[in-house]
Amino acid sequence: MTQRRFDLIAFDWDGTLFDSTAIIARCIQAAVCDVGGKQPTFEAASYVIGMGLMQALAHAAPDVPPERYPQLGQRYRHHYFAIQHEISLFEGVLPLLSELKAQAYRLAVATGKSRRGLDEALASAELSGMFDASRTADQTAGKPDPLMLRELMAELDVLPERTLMIGDTTHDLQMALNAGCASVGVSYGAHESDDFDALRPLFVAHTVGQLQNWLRANG
Repeated sequence: MTQRRFDLIAFDWDGTLFDSTAIIARCIQAAVCDVGGKQPTFEAASYVIGMGLMQALAHAAPDVPPERYPQLGQRYRHHYFAIQHEISLFEGVLPLLSELKAQAYRLAVATGKSRRGLDEALASAELSGMFDASRTADQTAGKPDPLMLRELMAELDVLPERTLMIGDTTHDLQMALNAGCASVGVSYGAHESDDFDALRPLFVAHTVGQLQNWLRANG
């Protein structure tokens, strides 16, 4: 039997496990328009997914003055919470996580969502007991700062070389690189996978099934 390479697998949430990229981008666009800003393109709104909410909104709406950021955040949350019930896990995610859990991997979430947002998403997906630890953007530094991953590794007592970060954005892969961890990218989320190469992921999965097969062979 091949010796296990990793002990901790940390997942991004939106666009990696949760099929929420398009809805989040549309909510960002609507929120910017609500406060009088120029609507960002879908690509620009998608690019900021994975950052902390206010960091993301400020980046997506450079013409909105800082004093309107609280209102911008409120409008985003208004739009998102109104339709969050429409979002679900990507097909194949639950079997993937269940298999990893049965194999005694430590599982974590490292996300740009708020604590409230992640807790509600975990509850709606019936995954509240699946993960050993999680960090959100309002608990610690946002991506690509490595602090989020470092806190997870410290909490679970796992070294960087035994940790794998899986995400759909360059923010996720850069965070892993900054933390000294290996990474795997997924191409079905927010960012174009052509941008991943410079960040040296071990693999880029184009489906959840491909990710599961790679982890079976390489995890």
